[in-house]
Amino acid sequence: MLFVRHATTPGMRAACFPREEDDADEASLARAAALGLAALPAWVAPARAARRTAAALGLEPREAPALREADCGRWRGLPYERVAREEPEALASWLTDPDAAPHGGESLAALAVRVAGWLEAARDEPEAVAVCDAGAIRAALGHALGLGPQATARFDVAPLSTTELVVTRDGWRVAHVNRKVWKS
Repeated sequence: MLFVRHATTPGMRAACFPREEDDADEASLARAAALGLAALPAWVAPARAARRTAAALGLEPREAPALREADCGRWRGLPYERVAREEPEALASWLTDPDAAPHGGESLAALAVRVAGWLEAARDEPEAVAVCDAGAIRAALGHALGLGPQATARFDVAPLSTTELVVTRDGWRVAHVNRKVWKS
């Protein structure tokens, strides 16, 4: 399974919590064609930036709601800096306790369970592409490696980078993480 992090959004550039309606920027979408993935079966998260990235890649994906980013509840669209300033204890709780959801959204543990279930169901299509955001990719890596959400937060997943998981008899093997395929 080849994961592609969707193209850059203005919210990413402004260091804001993601929103499903965030759109990918045109310059980042223009680079997507360089990945050359159009012939592969594909899945896409419901986020607008993921759908636009899949289209720029030439993919005709099926939507996979399980690949959506964690629901950030009332933090959706807010700058990280503002949340850290106004709700430092709540943010610290969410980042250190995988079961916490102080923002009224989804816990990181729930995200991990959701993505793991999808990944296991997708074992029959190991040569597919999944276009989504970093949280779902980190959760897939966590499932493959037996890591929790705090450990997977250490993985860098750049926009338009690829991360590949290979099906094995007893699980998944990580082929690569955060491979950038374009020149800046």
